[in-house]
Amino acid sequence: MKRIPRAAAIALALTLLLSLCGCGAADGKTHLTFQIWDVYQRDSMAAICQAYTAKNPDVVIDVQVTSWNEYWTKLEAAAESNTMPDIFWMHTNQILYYTEFGKLADVTSLYDDVDPDYYETHFSDISIGNAQGFDGRMYGVPKDKDNVVLCYNKEMFDAAGVAYPDENWTWDDMVSASENIHAATGKYGFMAYNDDQMGYWNFVYQAGGCILNEDNTQGGFDREGTRKAMDFYIGMQKTDWCPDQTYFAETTPQTAFFSEMGAMFLEGNWNLWNDMTSFPDMQGKWDIARLPKCPDPVQGDGRATISNGLCYSTAAHGKTRDTALDVIKFFGTEEAQNIASSYGAAISAYIGTEQPYFDAFTDAGYSLDLEVLNDQFAYGVQSVNNSARPKWKAPVLDELNKVYNGQQDFEAGMDNIQRIINTETAKKLADA
Repeated sequence: MKRIPRAAAIALALTLLLSLCGCGAADGKTHLTFQIWDVYQRDSMAAICQAYTAKNPDVVIDVQVTSWNEYWTKLEAAAESNTMPDIFWMHTNQILYYTEFGKLADVTSLYDDVDPDYYETHFSDISIGNAQGFDGRMYGVPKDKDNVVLCYNKEMFDAAGVAYPDENWTWDDMVSASENIHAATGKYGFMAYNDDQMGYWNFVYQAGGCILNEDNTQGGFDREGTRKAMDFYIGMQKTDWCPDQTYFAETTPQTAFFSEMGAMFLEGNWNLWNDMTSFPDMQGKWDIARLPKCPDPVQGDGRATISNGLCYSTAAHGKTRDTALDVIKFFGTEEAQNIASSYGAAISAYIGTEQPYFDAFTDAGYSLDLEVLNDQFAYGVQSVNNSARPKWKAPVLDELNKVYNGQQDFEAGMDNIQRIINTETAKKLADA
């Protein structure tokens, strides 16, 4: 694995050995640590832990929350020193990296005593794919599933006399609405932020392009659909109604939207509960809709939304491995996933446990058209990944910023991105 500075690794390892490693205690119980990075999901994770310990009173589970960046720094140090937390979330950005070095427990057969086809029966192909390692085996129990929606400000639409987005909306409708809203209010229309999952990836797949080819061995930036979408997405910032990337360096699209500086942006459903609770003065002023579709895709029907999801994992080795496996086995049950959904912070991955997520919003008095999430799962596209992504992600972003800023010609930029992805992927395949 990529090594962090030795002194820092030792310090972190000692800390993790004391605070993260589960062990038997003076009370005779098995104490486990459960590491996550989202404070808004602490309560739901604590609730499923309580449901487990109610059945297994000899186990104590401590849910610990750290920031996103600190989480991965700590986990890498812990992996190097074999002091990983007993249970932890695993992200699709990282799962190939950790499985490549044999750090995660293989849970492919975890439910064989219940149903050999448990995963296939209860989880979507995307959820299963998000929990698989480089060898196609399961290294986590699917936790949640998501997709990306269009948030829009109803008051700005009303002020411009523009009808709200509906299931028939296309890119052309979004452009027209943005022009009219800017003319009527002086505010931004759609805010095209340079992001992958909550940005251009969705448009690429709507246009019939791809970020990686079908077997993830090459980039898709040489394809007609990809370049069509990228040209459209990047081109929006050349208008008066869309901020450029310099603006986003200081103000996120979410901040601009909830400050009522812009009328539309893309949001992940995992943020919607936080949006509702963090901006109470905006309740009733905004809603969500399906993503607008490409009006003339190179292939397909023009619809797509990137769908991602986390999984529950445990280390390949450790004193508490068997107990931790039993815990995450419970986390993958209908009971546990219904509980997790009911807190409104994430939609559980287990098929049929979505409704408690929607009910949480209704019970809290929050009004959003959440049914669009169910509609969009029908054409979700699995979040893009291959084992070389940690190497090509940052250079691709840098190259895109050059194109955005006018420092690089569009076609040359797309050629460079294709070359970056192909080169790093080929290196990785050669080392495998």
